[in-house]
Amino acid sequence: HELESDFALMIVPFGNYIDNEKPIRCQTSSWRRPHDSMMPTGVKLSGLYTTSILAKTEATMAGFDESILLNFDGSVSEGSGENLFMLRDGNLVTPSETENCLLGITRDCVFEIASKEFGMEISSRKIHRSEIYLADEVFLTGTAAHITSVGQLDNRNISSGNIGEFTKKMQDKYFKIVKGDDQEYIKWCTEISVN
Repeated sequence: HELESDFALMIVPFGNYIDNEKPIRCQTSSWRRPHDSMMPTGVKLSGLYTTSILAKTEATMAGFDESILLNFDGSVSEGSGENLFMLRDGNLVTPSETENCLLGITRDCVFEIASKEFGMEISSRKIHRSEIYLADEVFLTGTAAHITSVGQLDNRNISSGNIGEFTKKMQDKYFKIVKGDDQEYIKWCTEISVN
């Protein structure tokens, strides 16, 4: 297709999408993440937001903060608007690119910070929901969610139900970086003049 395109950028105050000061409560959604054969799930497409909105609404109506979407085979894909990471037995794991999850910018940031700052290797693979119940820590990542600890899934505590030590370290480092207070990562920040 030989189409012309335009680009526009709008900046608006957003506020907190999720309260990441404390662990959130998640529910496994009855809605399934669309498969990549239906539409490209690794990129942001407006059509994919319908399933996410339905999943988030289902969770909040049931008294939860967020939802976790599964694939049609029952494996974990992501939150309604966030990528998922799990720490179990010292291993940091996230659903692989073949699990119909968005390949998010914040996800990439976690890969770099975890490796560079904490010497962690991240494995990307299929995750079963039962693994999350048994995890030491679980957190969600996203542009709006930043790094948010998951304290419960389906009314089951993740470990103690509190923010885990590693998640807290990741939050602290990430917020220092995105606020422009870490010169080593200043290239991640772009100053914008607002007049």
